[in-house]
Amino acid sequence: MPPVSASPVLVLLGPTASGKTAAVARIARALPVELVSVDSALVFRDMDIGTAKPTAEERALCPHHLIDIVSPQEAYSAARFAADARTLIAAIQGRGNIPLLAGGTMLYIKALRDGLSDLPDADADLRADIDRRAAAQGWSALHAELAARDPDAAARLKPTDAQRIQRALEIVTLTGRPLAESYARREIDAPLPPMTVLSLEPSDRAWLHRRIEARFDAMLAQGLVDEVRRLRKKYVLDAGMPSMRCVGYRQVWHHLEGDIDAAAMRDTGIYATRQLAKRQITWLRSMPIDQRIDCCRADAADAVLETFTRVSG
Repeated sequence: MPPVSASPVLVLLGPTASGKTAAVARIARALPVELVSVDSALVFRDMDIGTAKPTAEERALCPHHLIDIVSPQEAYSAARFAADARTLIAAIQGRGNIPLLAGGTMLYIKALRDGLSDLPDADADLRADIDRRAAAQGWSALHAELAARDPDAAARLKPTDAQRIQRALEIVTLTGRPLAESYARREIDAPLPPMTVLSLEPSDRAWLHRRIEARFDAMLAQGLVDEVRRLRKKYVLDAGMPSMRCVGYRQVWHHLEGDIDAAAMRDTGIYATRQLAKRQITWLRSMPIDQRIDCCRADAADAVLETFTRVSG
């Protein structure tokens, strides 16, 4: 890895619909930044509407990285993000520009800053076997199996939490050790250059909820359902893939399968997005943040730019 300069890396985090894209555009007009996306959905090609992917005009303001880099059939892990982000930070600083990491996938930033747990990669065959057994026996039976093999992990999960039960059983099966032990084994990379981390967080949850509802309705009007239809024709997909687990895409998938009608698709999509924002805010409250800015403020983007301009010298 080439050496990096001592200039700070700018990091802007926030829940969905908090105004990160507008703030990035404001920053890009004023500072020589290159954006490194911190978003687990923007990595997928051809998934534009439901991910609120930056427009061509927004991308023209500065170089954008880690967008449209994998097929919806593939997975993109936090480990891969950490490695890619380190390489990009060095390259951007080598070009004399400022790395701006922005997004809402807090796990990615945690992996970059703190290193990664010693966890195995996903095993498609094992996951398929777990899914088959769950279909035959129910997820409560798989939760009971996890309780027998790793009681502490099972105690933290609801019997209906299929995704986490699946991953926990996968890890225990592949490693032969409890999750707590696996998470304790961390691999720390070389030190990163200084980071200034700002977050956009709402003082009024109702304000954020209104924005989420309006944005989801806009996505539907823009053709989100047709976008998922095209994805299903172009790629070999199933509902368990990371791309189709993304909020919005999961609900449209169930609608296209005939499981829910259009009204239920909208309602569950909005609800799921609100729950995502809630989890993101919980993440942010547990993270070291240099400055928290109320995203409900009309001048939130200006406040972000003011701080980033000051620390960039």
